[in-house]
Amino acid sequence: QVQLVESGGGLVQPGGSLRLSCAASGSIDSFYVMAWYRQAPGSQRELVALITSNGFTNYVDSVKGRFTISSDKAKNTAYLQMNSLKPEDTAVYYCKHAQLGRDYWGQGTQVTVSS
Repeated sequence: QVQLVESGGGLVQPGGSLRLSCAASGSIDSFYVMAWYRQAPGSQRELVALITSNGFTNYVDSVKGRFTISSDKAKNTAYLQMNSLKPEDTAVYYCKHAQLGRDYWGQGTQVTVSS
């Protein structure tokens, strides 16, 4: 089992920045993928960014150049640095840890971009 705890959401003005954190604990395998998803009201959950245990990263086109995913293996924590935030980035952001054929989800953190 893997447990995930997210933090870092909040209210920010357009153009501002936030950093989300996702701390994993439990039985963490050497090979895994950590990802951030988001879900806006009335919309499906979408993949925002992912990072593999060997450092490969990928992003949805709408956040390329603005968001950066990273991880600290010593702390078993993944981060999502979000810059130049737009109102359309408003959503609940979820962290997912995938390993050994199983997915584990965090509880979600609200990000609201509004003036």
